Amino acid sequence: MNSLAHMRLVGLIRKESLQILRDPSSIAIAFVMPVVLLFLFGYGVSLDAKHIPLGIVIEQPDRETQSLAGAFERSEFFSPQHFSVIQTAQQALKEHQIDGIVWLRSNFSAQLLSNSAAPIGVIVNGVDSNQANITQRYIEGTWFAWLTHYAESRGQSLTMPVTLEQRVWFNTALSSRLFLVPGLIAIVMTLIGSLLTAMVVAREWERGTMEAMMVTPLRRSEILAGKLIPYFVLGMGGMLFSVAIAVWQFHVPLHGSFWLLMISSALFMLVALAIGLLISIVSKNQFVAGLLAIIVTFLPAFILSGFLFDIHSMPSWIQFITYLVPARYFVAILQTLFLAGDVWSVVLPNIGALLIMSLFYFSLVWRKFHKRLE
Repeated sequence: MNSLAHMRLVGLIRKESLQILRDPSSIAIAFVMPVVLLFLFGYGVSLDAKHIPLGIVIEQPDRETQSLAGAFERSEFFSPQHFSVIQTAQQALKEHQIDGIVWLRSNFSAQLLSNSAAPIGVIVNGVDSNQANITQRYIEGTWFAWLTHYAESRGQSLTMPVTLEQRVWFNTALSSRLFLVPGLIAIVMTLIGSLLTAMVVAREWERGTMEAMMVTPLRRSEILAGKLIPYFVLGMGGMLFSVAIAVWQFHVPLHGSFWLLMISSALFMLVALAIGLLISIVSKNQFVAGLLAIIVTFLPAFILSGFLFDIHSMPSWIQFITYLVPARYFVAILQTLFLAGDVWSVVLPNIGALLIMSLFYFSLVWRKFHKRLE
C-alpha cells in the first residue's frame, strides 16, 4: 500500500471512529449492553433448582418420619411445607403453591423397622417437565442419603446391588452461572458485530453520503477496511470488558490460554462483522438492516448455539441447521477455554469452522459491494 492509499485509509478510519464516538448508541451497545446482559443472566437466569416448594404429608408422626422430614428441611434444595392429609397437599399442588409432595403413609415406620419395603409416595407437578425431573431426582437423592444415614445409625449396612461414585468435571459446583456467562459473551459479540455493522453502509445510503464516497479516489478494499476496522476494535473492547466482568464479578474460571481466547474471539468478530456488513449492503435501509441482523444473527445465536439449550436434545434436522450458526462454534470454544482449558481437539475444529465462515462471508461482501451507483 502506497503512502497516498495509506493516508486515505487512515482518514476513513478516523472519520468512522469519530462517528462512533458521536453516536451514544454505539458505545451503549458495545459497553453498556454487555453489563446489562451479563448481570441479567448471571443473577436473574438460573438453571439450578433450589428452594423448591415441597409438601410433606406425614399420616402418623414418629421418630423415623420426623427424621426423614428433617432431611428435606435441612436440604438447600427444598422449602418444605407440612400437611396433615394428602388431599390438602394435592390441592396445594393444583394451585401451584408447591411443586411436589412426599407422602409418608401410616405404615411407613412399621415397614422400615421390620426391614421390609418402606416406600414413600412422591407426586410431582409435571407441567414443566424439566423442573419435574429435577425435583424427582433431588427427592430420590435426599431419600437415599437419609436411608444410608439411618442404616448406619442402627449399625447396619445399606446393601445396594450397584454402588455409584460420582465425579463431576469442569464445573464441580454444578452452577449454571459458570455455564451461562461464557456463552453469553458470544451473544454479546454477535450483537456488537452484526447489529452495529449492519447499519454502517445502510446509514450511508440513507444519508446520501455513499454517493459522495463513490466519486472519491477510495478503492473498494479501502472503503470496506475503513468501515470494519473501527467496529472490530470496538467489538474486541466489548469482549475484553465482558471477560473482565465474567472473571472478576461472577468468578468464572479461565482455565485456557488468554491469547487463544483473543484469537478465537477476533475470528468470530470478523465473521459477525462480515455478516452485518453483508446485511447492510443488501438492505440499504437502517430499519430493515437492524431487523435482519436480529433475525439472522441474534435469534439463531441465542436459540441454536448451545448457549441456553442443549443441541443434542434437538431434532436431527434442527441440529443440522445449527452447523450454519457461527455462534455454535464460538460458544463451544468459550465454554471449553473457560471451564476445561486448552482442549485442542475441541478448540481447533471450531476455529477452523469460523475461519471457513469468515472467508465465505467476506467473499460474498466483496462480490456484493460495488463502487458504483445502481
